[in-house]
Amino acid sequence: MNRVVITGIGFATSIGVGKAEVLSSLREMRHGFSYRHLAGEGTGPGIVCGSVDGFDVEDDDSRFWNFPGAEELDPGFVRGLPPQGPYALVSVEEAMKQAGLSRDDLGNPATGLFCASIGSPRNLRFHLNKMAAADWQRVDPKAVVSSIAGTLNFNLAAHYGITGANCSFVSACTSSSHALGFAFDEIALGRQEIMIVVGAQDGNADDLLPFLGMRALSSNPDPSTASRPFDRHRDGFVPTGGGAALILESESSATRRGGTPLAEMLGWGQASDGYHVAAPHPEGRGIRSAIERCLAATDVSANCIDWISAHATSTEAGDRAEASALRSLGYANGEGRTFISSTKGLTGHGLSYSGVLEAAICALSIREGIVPGNAALEDPDEAFDGLRLPTRTENHPLHLVLNNSSGFGGTNVCHLFSRP
Repeated sequence: MNRVVITGIGFATSIGVGKAEVLSSLREMRHGFSYRHLAGEGTGPGIVCGSVDGFDVEDDDSRFWNFPGAEELDPGFVRGLPPQGPYALVSVEEAMKQAGLSRDDLGNPATGLFCASIGSPRNLRFHLNKMAAADWQRVDPKAVVSSIAGTLNFNLAAHYGITGANCSFVSACTSSSHALGFAFDEIALGRQEIMIVVGAQDGNADDLLPFLGMRALSSNPDPSTASRPFDRHRDGFVPTGGGAALILESESSATRRGGTPLAEMLGWGQASDGYHVAAPHPEGRGIRSAIERCLAATDVSANCIDWISAHATSTEAGDRAEASALRSLGYANGEGRTFISSTKGLTGHGLSYSGVLEAAICALSIREGIVPGNAALEDPDEAFDGLRLPTRTENHPLHLVLNNSSGFGGTNVCHLFSRP
């Protein structure tokens, strides 16, 4: 089995574009939320959500989009992108630059691309409405590739000339976590030497407002307290669009190229609740199993973990289920060794891209020696008694970090990272 290291990370998020801005927000506990009417000012419900500074992808016509580097791109390429495409593109560019990868490296058959995306509900609605208005006789030739779930890997693989592994993952909020896990396998098993893993989410009205029907979104209009994982007064998650990317590489490839490992990925595990289409198992059965499988695969004991990057979205059922799993694994036994926090109190819930976003934050935190705090946590629910829940970001050397993700259908994924 090849050792797998992370040599590049990229961010286009509500708490910053680029790792320097993200690190500053993590250290200063600065959230990326505002109260907005996504359907237009004065139209539809208002919610607290995240947005990405420097990106304007609100227009249905991509000719009117603005984002970093847009002026250098072929308009034909941009025309085929979904609104999440610019987030993914900017994230990949940053990750490539940090890893020291060239376009020639990307075109090598030993380099692959795994993407995570649910597609673009807005683009799908826009193009279907136009087609219906034309009596189903006319449709944009790029309607399909800019709308459906594989849109990111369609467009990015062609843009970067990827000739290695190329695949898209769709498993709700574990989509990018699955992409990262299977990318690890590609390198560990010797099938690929370098894998680009990227996830992105539109973050517009079509993308986020349907969650109101599930009563999953916070109704709190205060951006500073709407997302508060583990707090007794949490009432739902705060959604966000954006993108994040990781460059995974075999240790031998990184050494040969002169790449600098930011962190090592030791392994991963996955399991399913087998319980409900949307609600987690009350005792966190699936997430506990995913953690146990991850630890078994890496031969690491639960009590050796320095920090657990929790999935905790700020929903009552989800946070409690994950806490139950962590308690059952001994993380509330009074010793208080393992920090547990959810960065969604700052970033919001990135849905399909949340897993790779939080994995990138794990790598950054290992590199910088910090433990991100739980934002807006003032009155912890009694279900979390005994868990070590920091309320501020702390300087602390990290050697082993777990990253949890959960999604619809009871999917659960856990990654383990270490100092390289």
